[in-house]
Amino acid sequence: MTGPRLGAHMSIGGGMPQAIARAQAVDATALQVFVKSSNQWVARAFAPGEAEAYRASSREAGLDRHTLAHASYLINLASPDDALWEKSVVAFRVELDRCDALGIPWLVVHPGAHVGSGAASGIARVAAGLDRALRASEHGAGVLLENTAGQGSTLGARFEELGEILAAVKQPGRVGLCFDTCHALAAGYEFRTPASYAETFAALDRAIGLDKLHGIHLNDSKGDLGSRRDRHEHIGKGKVGLEAFKLILSDVRFRDVPMVLETEKGDDLAEDRVNLEVLRGLLAR
Repeated sequence: MTGPRLGAHMSIGGGMPQAIARAQAVDATALQVFVKSSNQWVARAFAPGEAEAYRASSREAGLDRHTLAHASYLINLASPDDALWEKSVVAFRVELDRCDALGIPWLVVHPGAHVGSGAASGIARVAAGLDRALRASEHGAGVLLENTAGQGSTLGARFEELGEILAAVKQPGRVGLCFDTCHALAAGYEFRTPASYAETFAALDRAIGLDKLHGIHLNDSKGDLGSRRDRHEHIGKGKVGLEAFKLILSDVRFRDVPMVLETEKGDDLAEDRVNLEVLRGLLAR
């Protein structure tokens, strides 16, 4: 395996192992999944043998070390509301446990929204929530904070905010970063030329450390630089543009980092095939 690890977020409809089959159908070498319904608090129990079958299929497909899970969108670890924060921490802990059962190494989560309590308060809440969720074990799945587009009171649009959260967590080896291309552009980070790409990733290295980057979301953006719009677009059809994706794909520092699409698609996965073909074609140019 010499090229970058490329894949997509796949549905778990029909059971967890079906996500592996869908990834194989598009020749993916990386994968992202939900480990439960993303819009419900309650997680259904795995069917008998489901987790074991998933692990076996993942290993056989060579995806076990290059899979990300994405946490439920209901979770808000930055919430100033004690009841919602507690509910979020408990739900997040359940998702980490499910990652452990499935052998998935990283769980991606948005830092959350401080809802008017202020960035400093929100940062402290996220760090405390991560500590609570990770405290149950010293090993197992880790957490990747995802950079955000900066809508409303959401945290994580600036690398420095993410760096503050990660620095405050008591198990630093269990946390890292997932970089989203759409969100970065929408948040105001320019990386569409070689010079600006170098500057942005140098800024990320200063604030967080490139050694903390363990996942990348490859999404084009409907909104332009600084739009603060979290609207994904197909590769080459938005404002990020092909040059930026080529720079990421060609960056040897990220050669072993799973890079996954989060773009809209139908059940036949045709859009994934097209987007992955475009990305692979960039490496040949």
